[in-house]
Amino acid sequence: MTESSSINPGEDFKPQVLVIDDSMDVHRLLRARLRTEELEFREATDGQAGLAIAEEHSPTVILLDLDMPGMDGFEVLRILKENPRTLQIPVIVLSGLQSSQDKVTAFDLGAVDYVTKPFDLTELRVRVRAAIKMQRLIRMLAQKAQIDGLTGLWNRVFFNSRLAEEMGRLSRREGNLALAVVDIDHFKSINDTYGHPAGDAVIQGLAKLLVKECRHTDSVCRYGGEEFGVIMPDTGATDARNVAERIRAAFEQLSWPRHPERKATVSIGVAAVAGTGALTPEALLEIADKNLYTAKNSGRNRVVSSVAELVKVPAHAA
Repeated sequence: MTESSSINPGEDFKPQVLVIDDSMDVHRLLRARLRTEELEFREATDGQAGLAIAEEHSPTVILLDLDMPGMDGFEVLRILKENPRTLQIPVIVLSGLQSSQDKVTAFDLGAVDYVTKPFDLTELRVRVRAAIKMQRLIRMLAQKAQIDGLTGLWNRVFFNSRLAEEMGRLSRREGNLALAVVDIDHFKSINDTYGHPAGDAVIQGLAKLLVKECRHTDSVCRYGGEEFGVIMPDTGATDARNVAERIRAAFEQLSWPRHPERKATVSIGVAAVAGTGALTPEALLEIADKNLYTAKNSGRNRVVSSVAELVKVPAHAA
């Protein structure tokens, strides 16, 4: 996942600036003059490298030179704004080109600001601050649209997007990925017997346990109702099953103030993939769901896992 998509709801926001400019003097100057802004810098000296970094790390703002050898800044800007992964990143153009037509073209392609060289550092600092503030607000709104109100976890919208992103990563390079689908056993009975507040407490208790037992790099989501999804990058089948077993055992030991005499349990289906190749997110989710179904039919309060096969992508199609 990109850095922006691996964050958890509510975590601290760390502004990251990507500078795409063929002049190392410009890189050194910006680092020196913007050092008091508490920014994390990434650097690229050509358009292709800048595009790769932008897609991989999703910076908060991009400072882009227009006059570069090979791929110029206009082409870089066009590609950035055509890619859904980089579309929302604000781009401030830094350029020695001062004609009105150049500025119009840059803004038409999606730039949020245009600063001519040699630039005033105080003015640039203010413009960078403004772009970062706007991006922070955009990200906050985007997060709120993807956060479950009851648990504070990511919701199904985020789950679908994150899973597709991770599966896409495996189609490009070798790695490991595991998906766990967690479902509360006999949840309807808890609601019917003790009331919906009791059911909500169980859902919230499971949410807290999942966050506690999973890594920062994992994505814990409320998939729907009493069902949760946990996306675990860089995790093999054995480790994923161990995590699931730990969650299952810990949840079984929890006590519930509204019904101390009744324990709650979960069933978990796990699907893991390794290597590189193609598999749709829907196919991986279906395998995890089938394993969950098997766990339910085998008596509940258990984990069923399996390894899914990736379809090898021909070299000429990669």
